[in-house]
Amino acid sequence: MQSGLYIVGTPIGNLSDMSPRAIDVLKNVDLIAAEDTRVFAKLAKHFNIKTKVISCHEHNEQSVVDSLVEKIQNGVAIATVSDAGMPGISDPGFRLVRAARTAGVPVFVVPGPTAVISALVLSGFPTDRFTFCGFFDAKKVHEDNKIRHTIVYYESPNRIMDTVKVLASVMPERQIAIVREITKIYEETIIGYPADLLDIEPPRGEIVIVVAPAPDKKMSDKEISDIVNDIVAKSTKSAAVDLAKRAGISKKEAYKKLVNKE
Repeated sequence: MQSGLYIVGTPIGNLSDMSPRAIDVLKNVDLIAAEDTRVFAKLAKHFNIKTKVISCHEHNEQSVVDSLVEKIQNGVAIATVSDAGMPGISDPGFRLVRAARTAGVPVFVVPGPTAVISALVLSGFPTDRFTFCGFFDAKKVHEDNKIRHTIVYYESPNRIMDTVKVLASVMPERQIAIVREITKIYEETIIGYPADLLDIEPPRGEIVIVVAPAPDKKMSDKEISDIVNDIVAKSTKSAAVDLAKRAGISKKEAYKKLVNKE
């Protein structure tokens, strides 16, 4: 096999998504650099891959990159894999690829599934422009809201409901899709405005959040006033949420409109 670095995508859930080429490459390279050797061992056993494996994760990637590149320069073929999906997408791998490019050694890609793209197309939201922001960070959400096209986040099941609360406050007028367990038995896509999803059963498993683009056009003051008249019988809090998502304005602005009306 030609020496070089092979970036190999692996299944994000369903093992049937493993490509024949990925299996062939992993069986025939000289060495596999895996994010977690224990996780990869299960995949290797399933596909009868007996290639030597070493660990290359976020905590040691910096220290092992040089030695891996040196091996490639000496004629070794090395594959890099993450626990699931494409290496380098919120996973270790990009430092190794960057070092290989800098050293001028051959780099090849063996494409595989990625949760970002899978969730994006499952959401039904516009795909012509999107920004992947990695794992959701509540400290950066106001800055993220300046992105007016589709946004994609990773999130853990332990934090998902807290994240929905934040989105209900900061992006109330933008629908979200909570996509979980992609390609697995319990795959599910839940779509709605954040405020409408606050009381759902907390989703479990691997989760991706897709945020729809911001409304193209804000309503006129008269249109907003009509909505205010329609929902004024509600409590101020619930009325503000309703006004925000229907008028394409922030929750804060909706509160001001309601207070002034009162």
